[in-house]
This record gives sequence, structure tokens and C-alpha cells, in this order.
Amino acid sequence: MKTIIAACSQNLSGSRASVQAALRTLLAVPWPSQRDVRSALQLLAVLQWVLSFLLLGTVSLVVLIYLLFTSFWLIPVLYLAWIIFDWDTPERGGRRLPCLRRWTVWNHFRDYFPVKLVKTHDLSPSHNYIIGSHPHGILCVGAFCNFITGSTGFEEMFPGIHSFLTTLAGNFRLPLFREYLMSGGLFPVTRRAIGYLLSHNGTGNAVAIVIGGAAESLSCRPGITTLILRNRKGFVRMALQHGAFLVPSFSFGENDLFRQVVFEEGSWMRSIQRRFQKMIGFAPCVFYGRGLTSSRSRGFLPYARPITTVVGEPVAVPKVQNPSRELVDTYHEMYIQALLKLFNDNKTKYGLSETDELHIL
Repeated sequence: MKTIIAACSQNLSGSRASVQAALRTLLAVPWPSQRDVRSALQLLAVLQWVLSFLLLGTVSLVVLIYLLFTSFWLIPVLYLAWIIFDWDTPERGGRRLPCLRRWTVWNHFRDYFPVKLVKTHDLSPSHNYIIGSHPHGILCVGAFCNFITGSTGFEEMFPGIHSFLTTLAGNFRLPLFREYLMSGGLFPVTRRAIGYLLSHNGTGNAVAIVIGGAAESLSCRPGITTLILRNRKGFVRMALQHGAFLVPSFSFGENDLFRQVVFEEGSWMRSIQRRFQKMIGFAPCVFYGRGLTSSRSRGFLPYARPITTVVGEPVAVPKVQNPSRELVDTYHEMYIQALLKLFNDNKTKYGLSETDELHIL
């Protein structure tokens, strides 16, 4: 009996020693610092945003098509009926959820780069505005963060002004993705949608348009700033028809977030990109960023580079129901000059040199 008791005591002592050794080992492992936790949260915030914009629409469409051939076929049928019923909503004010604008995740998203908004002039809430957002870059990070999320303080910086952002109309034909876009305050870049925002909500509305669009994304590369703007005049005509002031804005650092394989004009790959752009509204770009596990690896996440979006001086525009071509050209040129002034006045403050120029095609 004494032998059994002694053996049990020895086992208990050994187990206690093992537990204590394990605890000492655990405590010796360095815990993540607050900086490490912040970095991880910022990376996850950017990851969910990139995956949402690149995959949500396509994956949702594939899943709904698959469900058609299963016992759950009623789900895609009912959703299709809903889309048909709800077809015009994106162009008639959408379905914005203000709570999404204040999500904490957007603060982590902002801090990853970081993104900063700079105000140069007041915007009176007694007018409506069309904000030209330049450059397009690959994913329009600056435009999204400043004009859709509340993380950079747009509404505090411009009291009484409500900002909206337009994107490709085709995005609102993709299941679930359309709901995601509308809930955040995005709208199709169509005359009908922009006209509704400028004419049905009173004053104090600022509709941001990434004017260069898909064509400009093909010219996106670090160190070179080329804008597709010379023949883009539809936004000026819309501004004249609604009496909306034109406001230039420029996101310094937008083109530094990704590396793109740029194909020369006249090459067969460039011609394929142009054809896709004409057929489906956007040009497929061959680009890469950092990987998920290391900033030195390659992946689809943007590099952490500072983005500073500077909002310039508004160009006063009269309300003209049927503006002539000459009048449109006049205000288009005034807008270009205001944008050039904004760029030249701020380029050395935000990472560019005095010799850097803005190329407008």
C-alpha cells in the first residue's frame, strides 16, 4: 500500500512539474505587441475590401447558377425576381446604410496606407457639386476611402455636404455585389443616376466621378501621372444642366499601390485590353502587389503607401438646360486649368518633385 501511495505521489509531482514547465514556456513566448495587433487588423481590413471588390460579384453569380440545379433552386429564382423588381433602384437614389459609413473597419483600412484628406477651400451647402477624382489607379482606393467611408472626416471637413461615389454600371448587375455597393453609397456612373442625385435631394450633394475610368487604369504605374481627360466632357455637360459646381481632386500616391505590367500601344495584348474595355466596360490589368504573409512577397494586396487626396477650389458653373458645345468646352478647359493648379501647388508636399508633370490625354 505504501508503495502505491509513493508511486501516486511521484506521478503527481511529475505532472505538477510538467504543468509548471509548460506554463513557463508559454509565458516565455513573446505576446503580440499593440503595434502587431494594429498591423494585423489593418491587413484584414484591406483584405476584406479587396476580396469584396474582386470576387464577391463573380462568386455570388456562380453560386446562384449552381443552386439552380439543386434542391435549393427556389433561392436564385426568388432573388432573380427581386432584381427584376429592384432593377432601377441604383439609378434612383439607391439604398444607402449610414451605419456602414461609420464602421470601425474603415479606420483600420485608412491607417494601413495611410489615407489622408486635405481641404483647400470651403464647399457651400447651398450648392451641388461634381467632384472629379484623379487618378483612377488600379482600385480607386483614395476615392473610396474619402468619399464613401467616414474615416477621413469628409463630412466634418465639409459641413452640410454629403458625398457619393460612382462606379461602373455593370457592377450593379451582379447579384449581392449590387446590394453591397448600394449599402455603401455607390451609384452607377450613368446620366440618370447622377442626374437623380443632383436634382432630387436638394443641395449639399457632392457626386464624385473617377473621370479617367477604365482606360486610365491601363496607364497606371508608379512615378508617371497620366490622366485620360481631354475628351471626357460628359461630366461638364451634366454640371451645366444641373448648375453643379465642378471640383477637382487629386489623390497623390494612388499610382504607387500596385505594380502593373504595361503593354505597349499597338501590341496584341494592348489590343485585347482595349477590346475587353469596349465590350464589358473595364480593361483587365495585369498587376500585382504585396502578399498576405509578407510585404516582400507578391500577391494581390496593395502596398502600404501613403495616399493624400487634396480637394481643390470649386469652379462656379451656371445652370444651362441645353449647353452649347462651345460652352461645354469653355468650362472643361476651366476645369483642366483648376486641376493643373491643384497638382502643381501640392505635388512637392506629397511625394513628387518640382519637375514632375501631369500628362493629360
